[in-house]
Amino acid sequence: MSENDSAQNSEERRWLIPEEGRKHLAGVFAGLPGEVTLDVFTDGDEKNQYNEYTVRFAQELAELADKIDTRVHALDSAEAQRLGVTLGPSTLLNAGTYAIRFTGAPLGEEARGFIEAIMLVSAGKAAVSENVGRILERLEEKRTVRVFSSPGCPYCPGQVVNAVKCAIASPQLVSAEAVNSDEFPELSRKYGVGSVPHTNINDEFDAVGLMPEERFAVELVTMKDASGMVREAGQDAGTGDYPVEKVDLVIVGAGPAGLTAGIYAERSGLKSVVLDKAVVGGQVAVTPVVENYPGFKNVGGMNLVEMLAAHTREYAHVQEHEEIEEIKIGRNIEVYTARNVYLARALVFATGAQWRELGVPGEDTYFGKGVSHCASCDGFMFKGKKVIIVGGGNTALTDALHLKNLGVDITVVHRRDAFRAEQQLQDALEREQIPVLWDTVVEEILGTDGLVTGARLKNVKSGDVHEVALDGVFVAVGHVPNSALAAELGVTLNEDGTIAVDRAMRTNIPRVYAAGDVTGGIRQIVTAVGNGATAALSAFEDLQSSRWKK
Repeated sequence: MSENDSAQNSEERRWLIPEEGRKHLAGVFAGLPGEVTLDVFTDGDEKNQYNEYTVRFAQELAELADKIDTRVHALDSAEAQRLGVTLGPSTLLNAGTYAIRFTGAPLGEEARGFIEAIMLVSAGKAAVSENVGRILERLEEKRTVRVFSSPGCPYCPGQVVNAVKCAIASPQLVSAEAVNSDEFPELSRKYGVGSVPHTNINDEFDAVGLMPEERFAVELVTMKDASGMVREAGQDAGTGDYPVEKVDLVIVGAGPAGLTAGIYAERSGLKSVVLDKAVVGGQVAVTPVVENYPGFKNVGGMNLVEMLAAHTREYAHVQEHEEIEEIKIGRNIEVYTARNVYLARALVFATGAQWRELGVPGEDTYFGKGVSHCASCDGFMFKGKKVIIVGGGNTALTDALHLKNLGVDITVVHRRDAFRAEQQLQDALEREQIPVLWDTVVEEILGTDGLVTGARLKNVKSGDVHEVALDGVFVAVGHVPNSALAAELGVTLNEDGTIAVDRAMRTNIPRVYAAGDVTGGIRQIVTAVGNGATAALSAFEDLQSSRWKK
């Protein structure tokens, strides 16, 4: 053997999954309770990078866990015909037991959903909550669920997991399919997908966005919008009695403010729980790149969220997909969700803010059909297409740069003659030669056959109105505080709807605090983190000294 051959053989194998990820997954998979078989189907086209990625990813997972077995099949095989697989790459999980498949390569955030699906399938029905199981007992007809997702969407894995849980709970009636919308544009167009996660049930019922798992189960059973009826549905299914958990502090919202509050509360000796109706991270999770957080020259928004969440989970319990339905204040602060009742001594609102709408005709009609607020989630679907982004702040310019990087034909529409965004972002926009329509507003979003086809624009100085042909409209015109729950409780709000607090993050109601974007002011990650720490420490101080009784 030559020296060159020896050097080549000793060279470390090139893995698809990085070393740190392999170590983490090996530890996670060490506790798999049941066997998982991954049947991967491809058309054999070696030039198709999605085929290669999917096969390698599945095979490497099998090498990391004794209880995972990967088998590769041709798309024109008898096995594919038997299982009804017509698109590749596709991966089926425990095909003999469940109807669960991933159509397309599990890239980016989708890989997270894929790994979680493996864990759920391994655990079987033990992975499904009692509430969901009882709700699905009412199901009598078959349901075919397709969740369209995108590699850049942090909300999509949660919706995919909802579908997988239902398929595990009711394997004879529910089939779940996660579709990479970027890989299968024709299928996405067939189902009118313009924003992800997009869920279709039985080719009849559509929903856009991430839901708590109980609401997902109710909509699966009823084929109707289940807003505000989850608890009632659970009670109808025999789940009228909910677990009661006693804690010192309930933190509502798992963005930077809420996560930080959880760390500081637990370090102060307060037992706390962080609840979020969606996933951890808030607005940061859908920010492509963060360039102004101390300690990081630049960092992906989701990467920063994962670091914050991992740190918080070392101390506090973080509960995603658990929406609060009611809060009552008495001797204890009672917090009701669709799953639990929390009896707390104090409460922190870290509910953040949601995207502000333009309020023009066509915006609601075509939301999810070409109108979007999330460039990270939906941007890839507009590759090679023409879109506008409306706004002039940091978010608008950051998203415009992200879309340009994805290959989207992007134009910025701004109602003023100057941006409010940081100068560095303005300079980057100019370097990338992204055009800007100054002094311009959107008067109407146009469309046909359920999809955006253009917009009517007006120059606010000249009054000129003209129409432009478009495939999409991204809206980034600021945020509206999520303060409705606080208002229902009697918390005082400012004129702009933000929660009024003092320097210690105290509201007008004793033992109730607020932090982060929901309090207004400078909406930055660094200020939200500071607010969260202050709110938790104030709660500790007040509970220790019984200040609230005074």
